[in-house]
Amino acid sequence: MVFNYWLTVCESAASSSSQNIVVCGYPLSIFFIVVNEFCERFSYYGMRAVLVLYFRYFLRWDDDLATSIYHAFVALCYLTPILGAIVADSWLGKFKTIIYLSIVYALGQIVMAISAIHDITDTDKDGTPDNMTFHVTLSMVGLILIALGTGGIKPCVAAFGGDQFEDHQERQRSTFFSVFYLCINAGSLLSTIITPILRAQECGIHTQQKCYSLAFGVPAALMVVALVVFIAGSGMYYKAEPQGNIMLDVCKCIGFAVKNRFRHRSTEFPKRTHWMDWAEDKYEKLLIAQIKMVLKVLFLYIPLPMFWTLFDQKGSRWTLQATTMDGNFGLLVLQPDQMQTVNPILILTLVPIMDSVIYPLIRKCGLNFTPLRRMTVGMFLAAMAFIAAALVQIEIDKTLPVFPSDIQSQVKTINLGSNPLTLTLSQQTVQLAPGQASDYFTFDEDIVMVSIGNPSITRNIGLAKGKRQSIIFPSNISKEFYTLQTDDLTAKPEQGNNAIRFVSETYPLNISSGGVAYVITDGSLYSNYSLIKYGLTVFTIESGGESCEYSREFGFGSSYTFIIPSLFTFGPNCAASIGVAEDIKPNSVHMALQIPQYFLITAGEVVFSVTGLEFSYSQAPSNMKAVLQAGWLFTVAVGNFIVLIVAELAQIPEQWAEYVLFASLLVAVCLIFSVMAHFYTYMDPAEIEAQFRKKDDDHEVRRDKTDKRDSQKSKKTSLEMHEDMGSDSKQSKM
Repeated sequence: MVFNYWLTVCESAASSSSQNIVVCGYPLSIFFIVVNEFCERFSYYGMRAVLVLYFRYFLRWDDDLATSIYHAFVALCYLTPILGAIVADSWLGKFKTIIYLSIVYALGQIVMAISAIHDITDTDKDGTPDNMTFHVTLSMVGLILIALGTGGIKPCVAAFGGDQFEDHQERQRSTFFSVFYLCINAGSLLSTIITPILRAQECGIHTQQKCYSLAFGVPAALMVVALVVFIAGSGMYYKAEPQGNIMLDVCKCIGFAVKNRFRHRSTEFPKRTHWMDWAEDKYEKLLIAQIKMVLKVLFLYIPLPMFWTLFDQKGSRWTLQATTMDGNFGLLVLQPDQMQTVNPILILTLVPIMDSVIYPLIRKCGLNFTPLRRMTVGMFLAAMAFIAAALVQIEIDKTLPVFPSDIQSQVKTINLGSNPLTLTLSQQTVQLAPGQASDYFTFDEDIVMVSIGNPSITRNIGLAKGKRQSIIFPSNISKEFYTLQTDDLTAKPEQGNNAIRFVSETYPLNISSGGVAYVITDGSLYSNYSLIKYGLTVFTIESGGESCEYSREFGFGSSYTFIIPSLFTFGPNCAASIGVAEDIKPNSVHMALQIPQYFLITAGEVVFSVTGLEFSYSQAPSNMKAVLQAGWLFTVAVGNFIVLIVAELAQIPEQWAEYVLFASLLVAVCLIFSVMAHFYTYMDPAEIEAQFRKKDDDHEVRRDKTDKRDSQKSKKTSLEMHEDMGSDSKQSKM
């Protein structure tokens, strides 16, 4: 109630003189709108940049589920604009709609930030939430609120900004929309640079983990700022009253036409030229003609969702692909989710190049590069981007280790002794120097026979299916020799980190680096894995008052076992005796290889999306441009639903094959669209509308003439009747 009262006071202030303040020829109110849009886009794209990694590494979902929920969220964001447009035009008006839904939006961002605080349910303080249902529920509620907010205000903010200009400010209005689009891309660019950096930080009360709460918290703060800035300009805005929603009128007219056609489906009723003509019994012919034009364009939209199916995967599949790549660019080390910044950078570069260089050159060559042909080329470029992504994935797969299947086991051996060791594993001979480890051997059997020495000492060791294990041989090997088996990693370390552990039979031994301790308890011989970042790491080894420093440069996504043999001694050259076993090789395919696929998908976006919006605007009736805008956004939503379906149902084991599948589908759709475009006849909506209005005017003129003649005739008849009545009166008096 207090908020509604305050909002009413703000609205009453709109009539004050502050509304007419002009700065450099522009209404002062638009500066509040531009800042609001920048903050809102920063909030949305910043949250979305890290979202799929949050699903994958915080909520612990697999790649397919993380991809599906990500695209379900994006689809919802492009469905809710229809709801926002209806609410704004039919009920609340743009100003109140933006205010109310921005509050919902900000609450959603705050809920997302809270859902990413692992300490809330980490009762055992091991760094992992103990009640994942709590975090999943909060995140889903937050995403639904965000989708309602960002989608609901999407069709309102730009239109509300356009409302602030008067009729004589056409040039300023055009400049405003250019600046508005620039703010969208600037917010997107900055957020996709900053929020991945925030995510890569470590935070927490009890244990330090990746700081997703900060990565979501900053966008939440920016959304609150956007809301405050927008409210601050309240007294300066021109607030148009709701005038009714044309989308509802269109839906009602189409519904009546379908219903009327169904009622008159028997052969006794004459056929009509177009099925929409059945609405003539209730609606004006001009409205029906406008709907026909809209339906003609919407029919062309049918193949378009497939483009968005591919385009929006740069935030999901391509980001997950980057986690298995090397992000070291020399002076700059990129996080996997920061590769998305290539898209807005290329947009800001390619849009002016296309408009001022490429398109004029094509025209000079005498080619008729129509909007629909441009869109066809854009779809083809997107397909080629996924072919490039498939080629990159093939290169990545070549560098990935071969992990055991469900019916296999893999074993490696480690020599902790001070003497060389010769052993046999099921007829495979291995020679190990002190502090050395073998490569992994793959076995299909449940038990492997290990033989050592001459004469040989033999022992059968049971293996675990689907796992990697290390067999550690201590320095003293008796007739019943002692071994220890460890469970090794069977997947790449998460988010490009490196998994490190130490093996030693020296006890007590304290090993630490950057606040991380590698604890080897008495009799265990090995420490647990700890994750460390890219770069140089210095390990400090201490025992009995003596210490040794061992340093190593790490890449991305590797796993190492450092072996401290029994002959290890402290001193100036202590690090030389430490053995290194590379369990999983670091990522060797560079992230720069993703740039071609980003270039192709962005070029496709510029040719497809910008041209598509221009085409839709030119082919739409004057009062139905919002209808086609809603139809355009709906194709984005459908495209994301397609990703969701394919990711969950296709279950393609090889990622490169999935990329090829998507590319093939888009090429097929591209061919279908080219055929549809060939038979499309471009329209001039203004001319068609003018013809119907002229017919209506002519009809009105003819009706006026008829009414005039009828009026004159009626007047004449009335006069004659009056004269007759006067004659009768005279006769009666006589």
